[in-house]
Amino acid sequence: MKKLAVAFILLLIVAGIAVAAAEILRPYQGYAGQVIVEIPPGMQAPQVAGLLASKGVLARRWPFLLIYGAGRWRRHLEAGEYLFDQPLSPLDVYRKLIRGQVYLRTVVIPEGSNRFDIARILENRLGVSAENFIEATSDPAAIRDLDPQAPSLEGYLFPDTYRFEYRTSAAHVAARMLDQFREVYKEDFRKDLAGSDLDLHQVMTLASLVEKETPDRPERPIVAQVFELRLKKGMLLQCDPTVLYAADLEGHPIKTITENDLQAESPYNTYLHPGLPPGPIANPGAASIRAVLHPAATRFLYFVSNNHGGHTFARTLAEHRRNVARYREQVAVLRRSAPDAKSNRIRKHRR
Repeated sequence: MKKLAVAFILLLIVAGIAVAAAEILRPYQGYAGQVIVEIPPGMQAPQVAGLLASKGVLARRWPFLLIYGAGRWRRHLEAGEYLFDQPLSPLDVYRKLIRGQVYLRTVVIPEGSNRFDIARILENRLGVSAENFIEATSDPAAIRDLDPQAPSLEGYLFPDTYRFEYRTSAAHVAARMLDQFREVYKEDFRKDLAGSDLDLHQVMTLASLVEKETPDRPERPIVAQVFELRLKKGMLLQCDPTVLYAADLEGHPIKTITENDLQAESPYNTYLHPGLPPGPIANPGAASIRAVLHPAATRFLYFVSNNHGGHTFARTLAEHRRNVARYREQVAVLRRSAPDAKSNRIRKHRR
């Protein structure tokens, strides 16, 4: 009788192990399509299992907790966002979490974005504090080996498409963007820079001005030539985007430039101060950097918007003034035909 009882208990144990093994290995999907689950730092295993079950990733909590209990002294669950888009067994879910196979969000940083633009994008897409990113990119130490004059990391946060985990650190994002710049610099621009009369600081500062002045890539070598020629002649650059950047630095961003803005005291205001601003005003893409290293062979000194996304260029001030007058006439016609429509901002004279 005693032997039968022992045998029965053993049978129950074996059956229990078989059931547990079946549950641990059985794939399950209790959600439609896909689901993203965020595991906060410090969340305990029972709460993690409950969260996964509530999201339909697990059919029940206990198989997951059984696996965790068996291996918790060797492994721990990694915090982060996890994407689930197919049936997984509790064992597969456990492995995913201990390996930290977190979901990476795609973040697009457009060419010409400055540090303040990027901070807003990161806060929206990754939950990264905009204030933390501005602070992290204010210290130029990480780029001083290439640009000893850099006042910040502005200009060297290469615009591209990136993938980051949610709530990553601002410092990690800045370091990744800086690494991307170094890769592009090494592969595409280092040799050209060696044969240029400009150093990297000047190239990147000019490229940022070119990037912000025109979205038209074929125009960029011409705009670069205008700025470089004006610098050689000792003329003010009178670049509107530098005025906008000066306002960003002061914490009072503006969209439309007024006469008062043109008189605002800032080393970045190229309507008041000759030469280049202290550093880049945005993060230029490869096309603008290339335009500065290989400017057009023209002799233009002025340009004004042509009302079609590009510019009209001039060699003399008299010619430029005629172009400005023509532009203003076109704006007046547009305003009369569509009085409620917003017209393009007039480019200021570059005297």
